[in-house]
Amino acid sequence: ARSPKSCLVVEELGALAAHGDLEDIDAMRVGMQGCGTVIHAAALADEWGEPNDFYQINVDGTKNVILACIESKVDTLVHISTEAVLADGSPMVDLDESWPIPNPPLPRYPETKARAEATVLSANSNELKTVVVRPRMIWGKDDSTLLPAFIEAIKQNRFMWMDGGHYLTSTTHVDNVVEGTLLAAEKGIGGEVYFLADAETVEFRSFLSLLLSTQGITAPKKSIPRWLVWRLAQLCERLWDIFKIQRPPPVTRFAVAVIGQTVTINDSKAREELGYTSHISRTEGMAGIHKPAIKKAAKAAS
Repeated sequence: ARSPKSCLVVEELGALAAHGDLEDIDAMRVGMQGCGTVIHAAALADEWGEPNDFYQINVDGTKNVILACIESKVDTLVHISTEAVLADGSPMVDLDESWPIPNPPLPRYPETKARAEATVLSANSNELKTVVVRPRMIWGKDDSTLLPAFIEAIKQNRFMWMDGGHYLTSTTHVDNVVEGTLLAAEKGIGGEVYFLADAETVEFRSFLSLLLSTQGITAPKKSIPRWLVWRLAQLCERLWDIFKIQRPPPVTRFAVAVIGQTVTINDSKAREELGYTSHISRTEGMAGIHKPAIKKAAKAAS
């Protein structure tokens, strides 16, 4: 954990916190002492930012994790990756592990996560088993990334559906991510990649509307053609790079690629080789993140 506050959160959950970050190899060595398995889930996952920051955290930071694992004689390293490593702007339908990584993927997050993933896979050896899992669109209780970002966009009147949101998407509840990650550590084959997803695909608009409703928020009905948003994202990125604008652009190609079109996952490899079941259904997951007031109202209504 990188701060005393974060250490406290870890300890309150019943774990032992080690203070440090991805640049501090010594701190990671200390934290890894006596550990058989390391799960590398840290990354800079923002839409935009300084390219060097993404490289330093996602690529160099991953190299540091591997080095610390080797020096601490860790047996297994599981790296949390993402379907975004395959993002080049085209629809991603029925993705599986045979899909080649584009050359290059979209910049910043997708590109650096792809480099990190390749680094992890190449580090697999008899001394250190390395496995990669790629969950798609992680959601669930205590989400600090996906749901808050959508809520903030709606509150600032910056949210519009792309093509009405009427396309299929895969999702992965956080408990299913944990299930798949632990199975990958136990049963995964070194040097292999495993996609993880919830049991069924869902229309993006239906999923997000239901997710927002757990917080008492209704998404606006406004919609814009995806092709227009893509062109706008291309233009914005060029201008932002040319003029070195610090604040994020209103839209990026990365965002359009992963939430503005069909992205569906085929996770049969994880189900067959690891015994992955995605044991939390979407209905159960939604019930687990309702606000207390909403849960009480629903109970009274029933």
